[in-house]
Amino acid sequence: MITKEQVLHALSHVEEPDLKKDLVTLNMIQHIEILPNKIKFDVVLTTPACPLKGHIEHACRNAIGLFVSKEVDVEINMTSRVVGVDAAQLESIKNIILVSSGKGGVGKSTVASNLALALAESGAKTGLLDADIYGPSLPLMFGLEGTRPESVQINGKQKIAPVEKFGLKLLSIGFFTDPNQPIPWRGPMATSAIKQLFGDAHWGELDYLVVDMPPGTGDIHITVAQSYPISGAVIVTTPQQVALADTMKGMAMFRMEGINIPIIGIVENMSYFTPAELPDNRYYIFGKDGGKRLAEDNNVPFLGEIPLVKAVADAGDNGFPILLDADEPVANAYKQIAGRAAQELSILANKVG
Repeated sequence: MITKEQVLHALSHVEEPDLKKDLVTLNMIQHIEILPNKIKFDVVLTTPACPLKGHIEHACRNAIGLFVSKEVDVEINMTSRVVGVDAAQLESIKNIILVSSGKGGVGKSTVASNLALALAESGAKTGLLDADIYGPSLPLMFGLEGTRPESVQINGKQKIAPVEKFGLKLLSIGFFTDPNQPIPWRGPMATSAIKQLFGDAHWGELDYLVVDMPPGTGDIHITVAQSYPISGAVIVTTPQQVALADTMKGMAMFRMEGINIPIIGIVENMSYFTPAELPDNRYYIFGKDGGKRLAEDNNVPFLGEIPLVKAVADAGDNGFPILLDADEPVANAYKQIAGRAAQELSILANKVG
């Protein structure tokens, strides 16, 4: 007769590759059920976007076969429970991820949008906040121009209800302004608007809130960093030296005393050009491996590279982000980056814990 203790002993030999502890110690094995000729249990990962999900499941099966029985049928339910930071002011949001860049024009909003969609597709409850006050692009990229969010009453207070599309909760200053008019706001007005988008919205329960930050380093960055419990920042750059120089300044800001936000990793966008008619050809228009070298030099993770592909721009302009097109190879690149970002967040949360 197989016992629960035997199963736990077997699974104590399976290590979570990132956290460097076994699954039993990490309390990731739940709901063990022993049936005639079958063992059932849950493996509770730290994120549904875990890129090592298949590896961990395979290791569990091997451990049962080695330490319990090769004849027994093993049914594993791979599930997740996202770990977040403790925060009283935004208690329903487990992780806030800032997507930032040292300069404009590097594709930060495109990366933020597709990163959020990839996290949502993995099964995580995800929101996307467009905090780029002076150049909000979320309404266009999601085909929501002219949309106005509704208000809801929560505990006697009026709250903004984020717009829902493609499985995401979405909010942008662009929902409240004329797209044909500039937003000539001084710092205090801009930061006040950002605080409203964070605090006056009814986000509900979220595993991840991805925030598309304005380019550069300014009032809004400091306000967000010092006012809310930020889990980490994803930095977007191109391989070009002029972009990398500003990216360095952006990373330095997050590391300043009083801000101290962990860098989840660097994404290199527009890494190379691949023509649709020559999908195997790569042309390094802006240089090669600049983002990767920057990550290595600063001891931060390199999350991946995104090629310069016309379909990405077309998808954003048409209100249907590229990640939603399963036939596009670049969609898979975004999914891999999302998995690595979630992976790094789990490692950071474990260090804090």
